Amino acid sequence: MSRLAFVIGILCLIPAQGVYAQKIKNKSAEMKIEKLRGDNPFFRKSTLQYQSPEFDKIKIEHYRPAFDLGLKIQEKEIEDIANNPKKPTVQNTLEALEKSGEILRRAQSVFYNLTSSDSNEALQTLESEYAPIFAAQKDKILLNEKLYQRLKSIDPKNLEAESRRLLEVYLQNFKISGAELSQKKKEELKKLNRELAVLQTEFSKKLLAATKTGGLLISDVKALDGLSQNEIAGLAFNAKQADKEGKYLINLQNTTQQPELQKLKNRVIREKLFMASWKRAEKKDANDTRNTIERLAILRLKKAKILGFKNYAEWNLQDQMAKTPKAAVHLMKQIAQPALEKAKKEQNEIEKLKKIQGDMSEVAPWDWNFYAEQVRKGKYDLNEEELKPYFEIKSVLEKGVFYAAEKFYGLTFKRRNDLPVYHPDVVVYEVFDSNGKSLAIYFLDFYIRDSKRGGAWMSNFVEQSTLLGTHPVIVNCFNYQKPAEGKPSLINFREVETIFHEFGHSLHGFFSNQKYPTLSGTNVPRDFVEFPSQINEHFALEEEILKNYARHYKTNEVIPAKLIEKIKKSSKFNQGYQTTELVSAAMTDMAWHTVTDQSQITPVSDFEKKVLKNNGFTLNAVPPRYHTPYFAHIWGGGYAAGYYAYLWSETLDSDAWDWIKSHGGITRENGDRFRRYILSVGNSVDLNETYKNFAGRNPNIKPLLRDRGFIQ
Repeated sequence: MSRLAFVIGILCLIPAQGVYAQKIKNKSAEMKIEKLRGDNPFFRKSTLQYQSPEFDKIKIEHYRPAFDLGLKIQEKEIEDIANNPKKPTVQNTLEALEKSGEILRRAQSVFYNLTSSDSNEALQTLESEYAPIFAAQKDKILLNEKLYQRLKSIDPKNLEAESRRLLEVYLQNFKISGAELSQKKKEELKKLNRELAVLQTEFSKKLLAATKTGGLLISDVKALDGLSQNEIAGLAFNAKQADKEGKYLINLQNTTQQPELQKLKNRVIREKLFMASWKRAEKKDANDTRNTIERLAILRLKKAKILGFKNYAEWNLQDQMAKTPKAAVHLMKQIAQPALEKAKKEQNEIEKLKKIQGDMSEVAPWDWNFYAEQVRKGKYDLNEEELKPYFEIKSVLEKGVFYAAEKFYGLTFKRRNDLPVYHPDVVVYEVFDSNGKSLAIYFLDFYIRDSKRGGAWMSNFVEQSTLLGTHPVIVNCFNYQKPAEGKPSLINFREVETIFHEFGHSLHGFFSNQKYPTLSGTNVPRDFVEFPSQINEHFALEEEILKNYARHYKTNEVIPAKLIEKIKKSSKFNQGYQTTELVSAAMTDMAWHTVTDQSQITPVSDFEKKVLKNNGFTLNAVPPRYHTPYFAHIWGGGYAAGYYAYLWSETLDSDAWDWIKSHGGITRENGDRFRRYILSVGNSVDLNETYKNFAGRNPNIKPLLRDRGFIQ
């Protein structure tokens, strides 16, 4: 028997920590266990501050034993809770569930961040192997009849508020997951869940490879006319990294439109770049995602039917703020009509400019951003290249994002160079509360690389919980172009807003103040989770904050007042386009997940075209922000039937910002109020009620329509 097999055999009977902290009489076995613990950093709590991951010790070979041992221990923990002969209580049932799976949770939190931010073949192999195993483990818990009955027998009347909410959430999760199904239906559901887990992992793996290999390689630098020398140097660096030295590589971002399309003067090159993005995952090769997507859609429909619902969206929205697909679609339609009307006017302006320049061709998707930038420059005398020297990434972070957090919430930050990181590009800060007390550890990973999936996101390495005695350890990941050596990292204003956005998610995690990890921080409905991030974007354009961080990277000159005024005047520019590309993607997502019969699931491209046409999205120059074959949010992430959440949350965001501005703006009093009612409550309260407690009213859609320039 191997050492690992021996230890697992012992620990599945005599748990090593938490509710299993017992003395092992056999000293020889104890020594072997402790030796293995010393070898594997996941088998024990990290000794670093707030249990920050020991990246200098974590190796690929640590994951498998940590997963196997973690699964064994958690399975035994669940069995003990379910079979406990004592009357169910908060302590022996709810809190025991919250404490279970410590090793597994520790290993998974690191593993899944790395499969997104710094993946490799070994990690992808493990992800594919364990996806169905983890899905089965989840089912073992949520479909456990004895455990469900214990939860149902706990009387909520005498529980304190957060325990009562935890019980409510557990019961809802068990019921939604199928706890009340017959045993035959449960077995059928388990099989489906395992296949779904495999397919979602397969999709993500294919898309990562498709995006990595789908970039546009340029041989002649003249084809890059319109880009700055720094940007061209960055593309040369990309090519060198891909063993194509002497050429220029435009790596793909996860969205349909690519940043370079705004500047490239060569229309043929623009079209090639757009098509490289659009067709990245539909080349009839090993990375083509379409068959995987169609199978996912079929299985999700089957899952919904097993659980007693007409479609997947109806099942999946039960615990969201919207509650029903009908409510989500109603909101989207309220926004879609004015967005389309505005986009048509914007297209007319672009067509006029093209004709003036002698180009009589129809406006194509690869033309829009190129000419829209010229229209903006003509209307507002604002040039993106004029702005970028004022947006150096470190200044944006420390003098912008951090400064706003200090002004509104009293937070301060200290760079930490002593904590290990998972990649040399990653930087770390310690976060301090307004009273000077240490609050959290914060990792940032700014730059694009082949091993990182597209987009930007926030994840927890450690979640806050007073029950577990843990503080937040959070990471934000981005995909900005890494500058050539010795060059500054300059970004555009939209990318500035993205840093503020993701930091809003981090604030949600920093300020979490829950006893239970299940209710902590960003563990909230999808259509609420984007609210704190979207409202934080507003700080980027507040003049006091903008002047503090927008400094010329060479001269340290503060951005001129005339440029600030131009940015503000142009803030509603192109909103018809931007809103239409978002809402058309959200409508496509909802359509995939509201099919009620398998016969409605047609080939991917045909399905998407029909949805767009039926919902009035007939402007060919305005494609969805995500084309179905690379719509990672809904096929590989947690946003299936939930991409509307960005619009739902933005309704809250615009209404809340309207309240803040009408009550004194960026004051500590308003910051403390927003923290108290929104950022610190996690999912421990009714979120519709807590919003009303903050604003004194239900949210209104009018501020959102005003913010986007659709109404006065």
